[in-house]
Amino acid sequence: MKHTLSVLVQDESGALARITGMFARRSFNIESLAVGSAEQMGTTRITMVVGGDAQAVEQVTKQLHKLVSVLKVQDITTVPCVERELMLIKVSATTVTRSEIIELATVFRARIVDVAEESVTVEVTGDPGKMVAIIQMLTKFGIKEIARTGKIALIRESGVNTEFLKVQSPLLTRV
Repeated sequence: MKHTLSVLVQDESGALARITGMFARRSFNIESLAVGSAEQMGTTRITMVVGGDAQAVEQVTKQLHKLVSVLKVQDITTVPCVERELMLIKVSATTVTRSEIIELATVFRARIVDVAEESVTVEVTGDPGKMVAIIQMLTKFGIKEIARTGKIALIRESGVNTEFLKVQSPLLTRV
């Protein structure tokens, strides 16, 4: 199972290296990693997606707490969250297929950020499921390159679980 961890650390050199080194020593693979400034000056939020069962993730979480620069660790896998990812995807395009690619981008609320003679670059922001869906739709045109940020997430203060709502109400497709 994939787990999403939100780690708040002191903004100091080597903090990320110590965290990733701890994962490497335990042969734990980090599938996605996003690092950026947090809400307080001098702190950084690291959002990572790791594979493993609940017991293994609990052990890693305990080890993270022992690191000096780590301020807070949360496994937010089962907590209602707002999750987003940014992706740039360069797709082969001809004069015949370009309009269809642009139409697909519009359906996914994506933006065209570059148009060249033989390609179109699309910027997509959304949850990880949206990323998979647009890749599937654009594959038929020929994907030249993809760059992704990795998932970032914050806990929903409202406590509303939109995944639960999507199952309950098929009409609610975007939140």
